[in-house]
Formats: sequence, structure tokens, C-alpha cells
Amino acid sequence: MLQLGRTMLKCRQWQYSRWGSTWTPLAKAFNSPPVRRINITRNDVGLFCLPELRSFEGFFLLRDNVESRTQQLISEALSDNRQRKMVDIFDELSNSLCKVADLAEFVRIAHPQCKYKQAAEQVCISICGVVESLNTNKAIYKSLNEVVKQGDKLTTSDIDRHVARLFLFDFEQCGIHLHEEERLRVVRLNDSILQLGQKFVNGSLLPSVLLRRHVPEAIGKYFPTYGDNVIVSGLCSNAENVNMREAAYRLYLHPSENQEELLRHLLLCRHELARSCGFDTYAHRALKGSTMETPEVVREFIDDLSEKLRPRADADFAQMTQMKRQETGQPEAMVEVWDTPYFTTRLKQQSLEKYTNEFLPYFSLGGCMEGLNNLLQALYGVQLKNTDMEPGESWHNDIYKLSVVHESEGLLGYIYCDFFEREGKPNQDCHFTIQGGKRLPDGSYQLPVVVVMLGLAQKRWSEPTMLSPARVDNLFHEMGHAMHSMLGRTEHQHVTGTRCSTDFAEVPSVLMEYFAGDPRVLRTFARHFQTHQPISEDMLMRLCASKHLFAASETQLQVFYSALDQAYHGVAAHYGGSSTEILRSVQRCYYGLPYVENTAWQQRFTHLVGYGAKYYAYLVSKTIASWIWQTYFIANPFNRQAGEKYRSEILAHGGAVPSRKLVANFLQRSMTPTALADTLINEIDTDEAKIKELIIS
Repeated sequence: MLQLGRTMLKCRQWQYSRWGSTWTPLAKAFNSPPVRRINITRNDVGLFCLPELRSFEGFFLLRDNVESRTQQLISEALSDNRQRKMVDIFDELSNSLCKVADLAEFVRIAHPQCKYKQAAEQVCISICGVVESLNTNKAIYKSLNEVVKQGDKLTTSDIDRHVARLFLFDFEQCGIHLHEEERLRVVRLNDSILQLGQKFVNGSLLPSVLLRRHVPEAIGKYFPTYGDNVIVSGLCSNAENVNMREAAYRLYLHPSENQEELLRHLLLCRHELARSCGFDTYAHRALKGSTMETPEVVREFIDDLSEKLRPRADADFAQMTQMKRQETGQPEAMVEVWDTPYFTTRLKQQSLEKYTNEFLPYFSLGGCMEGLNNLLQALYGVQLKNTDMEPGESWHNDIYKLSVVHESEGLLGYIYCDFFEREGKPNQDCHFTIQGGKRLPDGSYQLPVVVVMLGLAQKRWSEPTMLSPARVDNLFHEMGHAMHSMLGRTEHQHVTGTRCSTDFAEVPSVLMEYFAGDPRVLRTFARHFQTHQPISEDMLMRLCASKHLFAASETQLQVFYSALDQAYHGVAAHYGGSSTEILRSVQRCYYGLPYVENTAWQQRFTHLVGYGAKYYAYLVSKTIASWIWQTYFIANPFNRQAGEKYRSEILAHGGAVPSRKLVANFLQRSMTPTALADTLINEIDTDEAKIKELIIS
């Protein structure tokens, strides 16, 4: 194998050797520019080491193979001479389809070549067709239903029976258990919900376009114009000019009749779907099998938390009001909803006593990866090892591959790191499962394969990529998802890693943010990329404290969002009233700042589509993560015994055990709404005390 530009490469290596010489091999790899190589001696192994994907046409072979295998597994499930447990047949069916569908979905989104993207999209459509066909196959539904209701003829475990019930519930989500007329109605409703959701999201992203003559000149000057129109494309939340912030809020969130109609129709279709499937409301349907189990429990948690938050949030708003009065010179000024992001940012800058970019040199990408590696070694005995890729294995030349290796168990899986921005790549931080882990018939384990995607700026030859404190949090968060997959060892692919209830899936990733915000963890890797001097103690403590400023008001905002989502998907959906009137009522009860007349913030709330009736999951995941942190890691974030216990009792199970049972057993406490609310309040009060102590010192 030859390298391009060998002489030039040596020069460039000299440029960064002065800051790369004392890093570990992992840190050096992520701090160094990628080396482009030309392959003339080794065979192309195919994307993700799949020989079929040496070319984009291999997607069609993968599709044909999985369609054929699907038919074989259906025949096996229906056979009177079945030799395997029904749940194992269904899990292989799920595994076969997911390995193609998940791979195709990622390639469709992330691959830079159009031919690969187009082939992947076609395969996604084909697999959707296969799944729809399965969802209408009453024969295999009947076979599975008999096993769930009467028991399998082969010996099964509690986990087997739980996973079989999950498969059955997935079937019944599509109405297969209903009479044909009602089943077809469910199919139509699902299709309508999909289309309405897509239209709502598309509409929410459009700028507000207003006739120039309808916008006062004093306001219109803040925004671009096109012909006779004023274009407002965002909230301008961090604009220093208070009039600009207010104008952007009022104009960008101006009510849209079309968005209102789409939202009301979407909520009504969801309600009718839930009723057809035997649920009181869509929220009851969405929460079945979740950690919180019912909307009533969610409501009790939200109400309890809201009551305890109010005086603390009011104190935050009072402080923001004082800041606004000082800044504007207006003694009667009051903080408004368009001010809170601005003053939160301002207070963080003041508390840091430095601009965010002054922290950047202490958080090189390689240094952060080294810190992650040190933490994982301490907690689980796991190392992240940078691994050379084979020709054709990667979809771009700036991808890194990590082998996740346990000190005694060996290789646990692979993480592909797609960290840098490029044309056509989504601008979001996320985690993709390419292949889930599961026990194979021969006793071996199918290793998990995931991709962690970030949107970091492209590397420069003169220095490594630097991460802002917020980017460090995001890196730890997404690696938390990845390690959930790596450390799991479920028997079934259907419940591996992050394939668990929505209000539990974020717990491992949010918990990693607690480690990223702990000064003891940051001290292990926050070093200047050139001098290797550690970050000063003063900078470190201010950085950690800044992450908790205005925590009460921010949490109250999340409570408000969660309560609104629950209200939209509760009994109110049946009556089809104005979504703005519901918003006004919920805001009055759950948020400390008033509704702004003639605005419709909810018409741009896209989470209503992707997280319908589940927005509360963020709050609950954060609460559980906080509870775990306070119980097991706050005294020592490197506690190996606590790490092993967390892995064996939480991470290893994925969704194979009901999440509520997992958490209750692990924490040895009942998960009552009051206990959950008290956990968050205790965290907010503790952090507030630390902030005051820091200010005094």
C-alpha cells in the first residue's frame, strides 16, 4: 500500500509533533490529520466489511437475500415440526431485517456518494414493504399469540416470554388483531399520521414571511427583506438588542392556519388510532411498556416536580429581571420568554470570566478521547483501541474505527466515529446501530457495530480539533449510547443496547454527561494541547459550575414542554379544540413566564412528531441518571465496583428486562413520582449551593 504525498506528510507531521509527542496512541490518532492512502495491493472488503457492498449494487443483493430468508423463517414459525423457540425465530427475523434496514438507513443519510444513497433508499423502501407484509400476516400472528397466551412447547425463560410479548405488542400496534374493516382503518390512520407529521415538520422549518407594510419600520430593520416581504428565519435568542429578540419571537412564532390544521388533524388521528387499538388515549398507547407505564404516573411526577420547582424557578427569573434592568437601564423592565436564553448565556460568560474559546485549547479531540478511554478502563476494564480499516470499509476518508476491548472478555464490538462536518452530512450529533448484539445458535456472540456521528469542524494541519465545553458534553453523551450497545450482552437482538423504552434509552447517555461535568474526571484529560499544562483549578471549577446556572428555570421549561405534550395526547385530542388555547392553559399552570398573545410556539415544536406523548422521557431519563449518579458515583466517579454493578444490572440487559424493574432493583428503591421529583430537586439545590460557595470564594 502506498501513501500519497510522503514528503509533504513528513513536513506536516513535524508541524504537529510538538503537540502530539506525549499523547497516548489513541489521543495521537484523534489529534492527527487523517492520512489518505491509495490501495493497490489489497482487495476492497466492502462497506462495514460486507463483501456485498464493494459496490452500491450490493444493496440489492442484501435485499434479495433477506427477503428470501424472511420467507424461510415464516415457514419455520408456521411449521408443526418447529425445533426452535418461537421467540428465537422471531428474533432472527428481526435481526435479518434490521441488519439490512439499519445499515441502509445510515448509508442513505450519511454516505457522500449519490449512487450509494439512492440504492440504500430503494432498499429502505423495499424492507418497509416486507415489514408491512409481515404486519398483515395473520398466520404468524396467530402462532405467536398462541405461544404468548398458552406458552411455547419448548422451554422458555422469563426473558424469552417478555421479548415474545414485545413482538406481539409490535404486531398489535398495526391492528392485526382487529376485524378486517377496523384493521384497514388503523392502516389508513398510520399512513395519515406519517404524512401529517412530515408536512408539519416541513412547515415548522419555514421562515415567517410577512408583508413589509404590515411590519413597523422600527422592527423590520432587524430582518432581511425580499421584494415586498420581511423574512424572519429564527428566534434571534442571543441577540444583544432586546427589541430584536422580542420582534423575532413575535414574528417567527406568528400563528399559521396551515400548521394549526396539520397539528390538530395529527393529534386527532393519533387519538382515533389509540381508540381503535383499545387504549383510552394516544398517551396510554405510547407509554405501554415504558418506565413510567401510564400517563397518570407521568402526570403525578410532572405535577409534583412543578410544585417544588416553582419557587426555585421564580428566583431564577428574578435574577434575570435584575440583569435585564441593569443592562437596559429600565427599572421597571421584566424578563420575558424571549430573554431567557440570552441571559442564561450572559450569566455563563460572566461566571466563567472568560470566553468559551479560551477553554478550547484544553479540550483537544484526542485529549477528550483519552479521557473517555481512561474513564471506561476505570469503570469497566474496557479500552478503546484505534483500529486501521481495510480498503473499502469506510464511507469517507476521515472516519475512525474503534475496537472496544475488555481486559478479560476480549473484543466487545466496534464503534465507527464519523466526527467531522462535510457537504451533505446531517448537522446533528447522533448514534446509529448498524448491527445489534445477540447470542447466535452456535453459542458465539454477534458483535454490536455502531456509528457515532458528530458535526465537528474539519481538522486543520496546524492544530488538532478543539471542542467547546458543550461539545465535550455531546461527545460523552453519544459515546454513552454507543457503550450501552457495546456493554450489553442480550440473548436477543430485538432488545439489545438502546432498543429499550424511550424513557430509559437516554439514561446511559445522560449519565455520561455527569461524568463529563465532574472536575475529578476532567482533570484526567483537560490539558493544553501545546504545553500539556492542566487547566487551572479556577477555570475548571467555574466551568463545572456554569453548567448548572439557572437549572431550576431550565428544568421548569422541560416540565412545561412535557405537560403540553401530555395534554395534546390526552383526552383533549378528542375534542379537537385550538392547540393555542391548550398551550395557554398549560403554560399558566406549569411555567413561570406568561404566554405571549398572538403567538403559536407549538406550531414549530417538531418533537410532537418524533416524540408524541413521550417528550417527558428526557426529564425521566435525567432523573434516573441523577439518581444513579448520586447513589453510586458522586463519591468516586472511577469506582470499579459501582461500574461493574451498573454494567451487570443495567447496561447488560438492554430492553430484555422491563426498565422500571431494572431501575428499582439497581437503586433498591421504589420509583414513585415523589421520589423521582425529589431526586431532581436535591440535585438542583446541591448545585446551587456549590455555585454560591464558588461565588463567595
